[in-house]
Amino acid sequence: MKRSIQLLQEFSIPLIAGVLAALAWANLSPESYHYFIHKELFAGVNFHFLVNDVFMVFFFATAAVEITQALLPGGDLNPIKKAINPLFATIGGVVGPAVVYLALNAAIGAPEYVRGWGIPTATDIALAWLVARFVFGAAHPAVKFLLLLAVADDALGLIIIAVFYPDPMNPVVPGMLIFVLLGMLAAFLLRRFKVQNYWPYLIIGGVLSWYGLYSAHLHVALALVPIIPFLPSDKKETAHLFEADINENSTLTKFEHDWKLFIDFGLFFFGLSNAGVQFSEIGVPTWLVFCALLFGKTIGITLLGSLARLIGFPLPNGMGFKELLIAGVVGGVGLTVALFVATAAFVDLDIQAAAKMGALFSAAIAIIAIALGKVLHIKRIE
Repeated sequence: MKRSIQLLQEFSIPLIAGVLAALAWANLSPESYHYFIHKELFAGVNFHFLVNDVFMVFFFATAAVEITQALLPGGDLNPIKKAINPLFATIGGVVGPAVVYLALNAAIGAPEYVRGWGIPTATDIALAWLVARFVFGAAHPAVKFLLLLAVADDALGLIIIAVFYPDPMNPVVPGMLIFVLLGMLAAFLLRRFKVQNYWPYLIIGGVLSWYGLYSAHLHVALALVPIIPFLPSDKKETAHLFEADINENSTLTKFEHDWKLFIDFGLFFFGLSNAGVQFSEIGVPTWLVFCALLFGKTIGITLLGSLARLIGFPLPNGMGFKELLIAGVVGGVGLTVALFVATAAFVDLDIQAAAKMGALFSAAIAIIAIALGKVLHIKRIE
């Protein structure tokens, strides 16, 4: 049973199952699907709110854990010099899709689609890791390169969501961010007094932060992101990204371990809540998002990674231009965060649905990457 659960987590089966269930339901019975998603459960709260504004708090918190751990001494982003090349590639992987999206929109789109430029900027960490292992093998340095890139561009994605996608129906109220600062202060004091249990950080710091973002009309899914770095951690990181460290039992690691199963299987409900679009809603935003993910990510990551290499920041040993090129293609798999940003980017439900379809189509980029790996004779390292 334990091994079966691990396989379901490793291959992102809950998320994929949720996406497929949502697509089938929305196309076979759209009325009942939308009724289920948006029906009020209690006090104005519906299923969509519970998923996107409560559950996703913990999803983004785990991304913050990975970033925090990677920045610790011994982590994959410390010292920063060894991460310069993937960080350059990350910038390319954010700027490239945005430029391609805006350029294509200027040519074939419309002014109302401009807000969607942030949708293709982030990479789906779990799916990119899975595809990279298929293409390169589990022990290939390109896999870690892609993980670094995905974590870093998801960090930029968090900033993009917070800064560029406030609720257009409710103007930002900056003064309410004082509650976020109070939450951070509470977390700082808890750490200062050596509180090792993570629950006080979540209940005091997290709730204050969530209320501040909610009242400021910003995305509450980011509520734990400023709190997580205050969780006590070991002074030195000995595990790599997404690897369990059996020797570490810090508050930070315990939080990630305790919530991993909940988050991995909870992604079924995220897929169910956000991927329910009808195939009849395919439109221009679909192709803007898909092309920006495929071509923008590939060009941006390859170009900036090559530039970093030229100015003295080499790729990891065992990676050359063709491995970098395929890493750029794999980076175009943007499913989870792209769906989330699409929800934030567009109020118009028809435009939103078309953009989400582009994010869903990005799963097909995995097939392109695997085929390209065969064509370029990439040597797998297990």
